[in-house]
Amino acid sequence: MEFIEQLKSSVDIVQVIGDYVQLRRVGGGPRYMGLCPFHGEKTASFSVHSQHQFYKCFGCDAHGDVLTFVMEMERFTFWEAVKYLAEKHGIPLPKRSEHSDEETRHRAALHEMHDIAARIFRETLMGPAGAEARQYLTRRGVKPEVAETFGLGISDRSGTQLVRIFQRKGFSEADMEATGLVLKRQDGSGFFDRFRGRLMFPIHSESGQVIAFGGRAMAAGDEPKYLNSSETPIYRKSHVLYNLNRARKAMQQQGFTVLVEGYMDVIGVAAAGIDNVVATCGTALTAFQVRAMRRHAPAVVLNFDPDEAGMKAAERSSQTLLEEGVRLKVLELSGGLDPDEFIQNNGVEAYQAALNRAPGFFLWLAGRARERFDLKTPEGRTGAFQFLLPVIHRLPDKVERLAVAEDMADTLSIPKGMVLDEFKRAATERKSTRRVDPASTVDPQEWILVKSLLTNSEIRKEVGPILEQMDLSALLKTGRIVETILKMSAGGEAPVFATVNARLGDADRTMFSCLLQQKEEEIVRDEPSMEQAIQFAKTLASVQAKSQRDSLKRLIREAERAGDLKQAMELNVKLRGLDKRG
Repeated sequence: MEFIEQLKSSVDIVQVIGDYVQLRRVGGGPRYMGLCPFHGEKTASFSVHSQHQFYKCFGCDAHGDVLTFVMEMERFTFWEAVKYLAEKHGIPLPKRSEHSDEETRHRAALHEMHDIAARIFRETLMGPAGAEARQYLTRRGVKPEVAETFGLGISDRSGTQLVRIFQRKGFSEADMEATGLVLKRQDGSGFFDRFRGRLMFPIHSESGQVIAFGGRAMAAGDEPKYLNSSETPIYRKSHVLYNLNRARKAMQQQGFTVLVEGYMDVIGVAAAGIDNVVATCGTALTAFQVRAMRRHAPAVVLNFDPDEAGMKAAERSSQTLLEEGVRLKVLELSGGLDPDEFIQNNGVEAYQAALNRAPGFFLWLAGRARERFDLKTPEGRTGAFQFLLPVIHRLPDKVERLAVAEDMADTLSIPKGMVLDEFKRAATERKSTRRVDPASTVDPQEWILVKSLLTNSEIRKEVGPILEQMDLSALLKTGRIVETILKMSAGGEAPVFATVNARLGDADRTMFSCLLQQKEEEIVRDEPSMEQAIQFAKTLASVQAKSQRDSLKRLIREAERAGDLKQAMELNVKLRGLDKRG
């Protein structure tokens, strides 16, 4: 792993993360802060440490080094992240055989088979077997150049087209089955194509690689209407948005994302010139997908189908969007039309005007409340307010929660006192469940010891022998961290954050990150001195000796009460020995 350490030491983590997150330096030191890219927030809790080359979010507990960050943001494997960083920063990679693994080879095969499938589906659409699908696309207003842009195709009805091509190209059965594009027959006699006679929509990663497909049934009786790829090593439905690879530049320019329900809605809206449009891939909206949108634009206009199922889906999706700190509007189109149909019937200008008029989420939700409750009665107004409250409480900012609640109370003619009482109760509940930062419970002197052992080899040499005689796990909350540093040093390995962190359990890893990020500014600005470390080690030795004496005295009393004088005398000898040393 020498190359990996060389790579991480050659790459500036602040620069890499700065491509995704706007960072500001804290107090001229090695720490930088910004809004976390992994969860929604309005106050920066994401910290990057340039000296120790790691990041930590104090809101969602995301943490790691530069490779971890790239893997999380780009959904790369370890070796894909290594290759990406090395190539981006002009660092020559060693021979592939030395720095690769079976997983990376396997994923490369899956990517190749998906590229082949996408090409075959497009060719089939343009041939005689694609006539019916071409007619369908024409009826839906999809021009040939739009179909080409989105890579639309048709899968062969025989169910053997992809199987034959993959076998001819020499792909292994394990790789073929892992794509999800072909399935093994139950009797074990071979494979067949998963998608047969369906209009095919390639699904791309954010960087533009084909990683999955959605297939729409073309023949009457084919169920389900939409069949989507199963999850594979290169495709996780909950992380992917359809068309994000094409939409992200427009999202950045426009400052908002149009979120619709289906593939055809995306194509219809984008073909009309509104490029900042995406959709989920047959799943409920997830936090991962919201964060992917939020990286490119802070606001979302939710434009689901106007039927009851679409409105319920909008309410469900709004919960995730609000919790992730997105500025949210809801567009409900007139005439009961979905976005694609609305544009075909009314034109793109009418759709753009509707986008511009889209109400904020809570105004839209208040309208939904009016439909459900009789606001002419006190009971109806109270019921409507209780309907809105759970959603209001999901807003991450307490000032915004109260402001929205008061606006909704005005709209529904609810007394302000009821609003304040409700929010006092909710605030009390949140306070009782608030997560305690593990670093806040650590004695400042412990932090000084950890920092000195991590950064100063002379202190490790001087203090290590003293500490090795102690039961550190019993004496210190950071005991396992200190033990790990000492063991590495004794084995001739220089302890640095990444290598120590890799040897810790989850709880200790979290505490270690918190200590290095928070306590450095709060407790000590200068490097810990030898005198401080030695003094604390002596204090620990004194605490341990007192604990041992107290334990021996307790055992002596128990032996005397039991009449075991021999045991009591032996314990007294040990106690006198401790007293002489102490």
